[in-house]
Amino acid sequence: MNDANDIPTLRRILHESRRIAMVGISAEWHRPSFFVGKYLQEHGYIMIPVNPKYREVLGQPCYPNLTEARAAGPIDMVDCFRKSDDIDPLADEAIAIGAKTLWMQLGVVHHAAAAKARAAGLEVVMDRCVKIEHGRLFGGLNWAGVNTRVISARRPRQLPY
Repeated sequence: MNDANDIPTLRRILHESRRIAMVGISAEWHRPSFFVGKYLQEHGYIMIPVNPKYREVLGQPCYPNLTEARAAGPIDMVDCFRKSDDIDPLADEAIAIGAKTLWMQLGVVHHAAAAKARAAGLEVVMDRCVKIEHGRLFGGLNWAGVNTRVISARRPRQLPY
């Protein structure tokens, strides 16, 4: 399986994953997970909030766990805004619901859970932010003068908004 941190793989994952469950999202406007959820919604993704603390986040019903979120429809990606120690059971749940990708946010690394998810056929991305990677790979960051480390004469294909 490809290294999920290479540019073509990240671009493909972000292009193919339309329904993203955000585990640990916050309804507090100043939290990073709130910004990421809002960004995903504004860029055409179906963001599925998962946090037992809330009933609704960003106008979407919030589910207490991935199993209940899956009952509302298929999930392509599980985006984890949880500490590294909480990832192992989330990997088990992601496998059980048939997710295609387990994505761990910045600072979140769990090699055993990643190996388990890969063995079950999921793609795994660790220590990366969905919002940052989307902006870097599909345009936006370079307009602000940020070095995206992507050099190409071709304009990147945009996601359908």
